[in-house]
Amino acid sequence: MDRLKSLIESRRFELIITWLIVVNAITLGLETVQAITVNYGDLLSALDHALLAIFVVELLARMVVYRTAFFRDPWRVFDLVVVGISLLPASGPLSILRALRVLRVLRLVSIIPSMRRVVGGLFLALPSMASIFLLLCLVFYVFSVMATKLYGADFPDFFGSIAASAFTLFQVMTLESWAAGIVRPVMEKHPQAWMFFLPFILATSFTVLNLFIGIIVSAMQQEHEAEADTAREEMQEDQATILRELKAIRAELTALRARQE
Repeated sequence: MDRLKSLIESRRFELIITWLIVVNAITLGLETVQAITVNYGDLLSALDHALLAIFVVELLARMVVYRTAFFRDPWRVFDLVVVGISLLPASGPLSILRALRVLRVLRLVSIIPSMRRVVGGLFLALPSMASIFLLLCLVFYVFSVMATKLYGADFPDFFGSIAASAFTLFQVMTLESWAAGIVRPVMEKHPQAWMFFLPFILATSFTVLNLFIGIIVSAMQQEHEAEADTAREEMQEDQATILRELKAIRAELTALRARQE
């Protein structure tokens, strides 16, 4: 059991699994090319099944080693779900889920520490992002109602309803053809329309969206600091253990000298 645990936790084993996931991602991509599947479809399918078998054996080995602790790690559960989807039958009502086998590529997130930190930071930022999202929805609703009342009669395609106005304002927020495609045509009939659109752009594109970025960066920093604190605590524990061992050795040496004297 100890040998199996040391094997699956070794750096070489993690590196091999990482490369196998990359190879699996390439094979899944090649299966979408018709010219390749005609000539090498059987080979790609066999390779895909072989890689899936390796991933299943890997997960079973981790279950044997960690037992119930396996399910306490969300990344291991994520790997189990991703690989489990690939085991669904290729025919029947659940066959459509077989297309989700490409999710196996996402196992790179659970293996590469830097990716885990990024995802951890994103999850840490979700509560604050939810508040900003609600604020953005409120801003969109207010401006959508205003745009429908102001410009709905002249531009029904853009502002004929609240939903149409919200979609048009979303395009304005992303700055995709907002001037030539939307604002300038509106300004031909409503010269003062810039007084409506510019505050909206300032409130969304340059303020609220930047708040999203700021929160994500802050969450990433917190995740990095938490990992650094954990590393420092482990280092301090190792140092304390070494000091205790040195004190014990010194005490034994002192006792030996006392006996010799």
